[in-house]
Amino acid sequence: MHARNAKLPDAFAIEQLIQVHVGDGTLLPRSLAEICENIRDFVVVENGGEIVGCGALHLYGMHLAEIRSITVTNNSKGKGAGRVLIDALMREAQKQSVTCVCLFTRIPGFFGRMGFQEVDKEALPDKIFKDCMKCSRRNACDEVAMYQGTLPRITARTLRSPKDCVQIAPLHA
Repeated sequence: MHARNAKLPDAFAIEQLIQVHVGDGTLLPRSLAEICENIRDFVVVENGGEIVGCGALHLYGMHLAEIRSITVTNNSKGKGAGRVLIDALMREAQKQSVTCVCLFTRIPGFFGRMGFQEVDKEALPDKIFKDCMKCSRRNACDEVAMYQGTLPRITARTLRSPKDCVQIAPLHA
């Protein structure tokens, strides 16, 4: 089982993996067009040549990135595919000099075992403005916000220059 950067030919498989969890609200819907436009954000996990998981790293700036659209097939749960995905996405965040990685989840125990800590959603305004404002569950959200690294003191809306993104503590994988 290994992770690799997604390619355009993977877009349909990624869409299918995500679609399984849209109906119950676990994942936000992502159209095939949106996946194609953002394919460079995605990582896939393969096992025996089959894509068994996917996840994306959405960059807000050096101050914050979000792990999103993370899922694995039912047959791959409990076999390490999720950890392979998270490790690959965290390596990418570190490569991009991101100082804080966040995610919203209904399975905080899984992410807690990988070093993520719970935080109030309000501490992550970039995420709130990007997705939560248009989510049908915004007034009854049951997801837990989590982060790893140094919580940002600034947001994408307050950036004036790239040097504003630089935080004191780098993200540790």
